[in-house]
Amino acid sequence: MARVDVRKTYKLYIGGAFPRSESGHSYEVQDSRGRFVANAALASRKDVRDAVVAARKAFGGWAGRTAYNRGQVVYRIAEVMEDRRPQFVDAVRQSEGGTAAQAGRQVDAAIDRLVWYAGWADKITQVVGSQNPVAGPYFNLSSPEPTGVVGLLAPQESSLLGLVSVVAPVVATGNVAVAVSSYARPLPAVTFAEVLATSDVPAGVVNILTGDALALGPWLAAHMDVNAIDLTGLAGLADGAETATALEVAAADNLKRVRRAPATEPDWLADPGLDRMTDVLELKTVWHPIGV
Repeated sequence: MARVDVRKTYKLYIGGAFPRSESGHSYEVQDSRGRFVANAALASRKDVRDAVVAARKAFGGWAGRTAYNRGQVVYRIAEVMEDRRPQFVDAVRQSEGGTAAQAGRQVDAAIDRLVWYAGWADKITQVVGSQNPVAGPYFNLSSPEPTGVVGLLAPQESSLLGLVSVVAPVVATGNVAVAVSSYARPLPAVTFAEVLATSDVPAGVVNILTGDALALGPWLAAHMDVNAIDLTGLAGLADGAETATALEVAAADNLKRVRRAPATEPDWLADPGLDRMTDVLELKTVWHPIGV
């Protein structure tokens, strides 16, 4: 008798667990050739709220860890991804097309990106912080602190490297994330969620929702317990520019930090720079009298 394949059920990743969508809805995922691959959970407004609650609960503990320890945790994600490299290569090739070598370069770049941000975790304070010259007998010191819960609309085309490139700088700097994956290419993101669950990342630090960024973005932008939002995932969408404007207006209600949607997706293989870290940091300044 022929063996029956064990079909995988693709779910959301919220608070360290893998729940089905609260709505019970799912949608068809196709490969790069338009063939049916799987059904992915279609996240709802309630799922967004649950993910934000989980992220907020995790924020205090994560932000309170030493920067060195956070770097170790991010590095551990890269270690686990390296062990599961063949699975990621298959997922990226299935989602994005191309050859195994091309998919492998994307996976290697994603792993290297995690290592790069892990190294910056305990160095960004020295680069961004400063001792400020003031007119008076005072020490005036500025130091960066994480902003809090960050909503991420992940890139639509680069299903793995793009996702890692927006998530890693957020968590490396002590923030927590609620990320909406690529709608058409969610499977690498779900596989990445499995890595997060089996590494040292505390529950709730990263939450991944599969679904439509155009539908979920407004709930993230308007949520009063979200402190920043990255609209990169709207790049290239048919209604992306119009939606981005509406989300910026909604984000203004509680003075969210907003990373605006680019006209086209960035080159994720390029040097990422520091701006994705500094965008989610707030400078706090302390005055102290000299000689006391």
